[in-house]
Amino acid sequence: MIKKVDTIEQFNDLLKDEDRFYFLKHSLTCPISQAAYKEYEKFAAEHEEIPSYYLAVQESRPLSTEIADHFQIKHESPQAILFSDGKAVWNASHWKITNKSLINALMENS
Repeated sequence: MIKKVDTIEQFNDLLKDEDRFYFLKHSLTCPISQAAYKEYEKFAAEHEEIPSYYLAVQESRPLSTEIADHFQIKHESPQAILFSDGKAVWNASHWKITNKSLINALMENS
């Protein structure tokens, strides 16, 4: 199941509490982002062992900016990021966010 994160505090708790997790920056108005979200949903449903979270860029701009700045990852939307041990170890954006790419990234970073 995918859980929504809205604040920097919630995200910082994830970094402390989760060893590995996926995070999606999602735009509520972009059709490409909708397609990426569907791929992300499919991945999350098939891989419940890895926690999956997202933010809506329009609703959580400060958090989106904080992630980009703190982890030195240019902001894009949609954007999927794999975090491991408090570090961003993989990211992809737009049409590169697929169930297959999420699975491959997980295997390559385990």
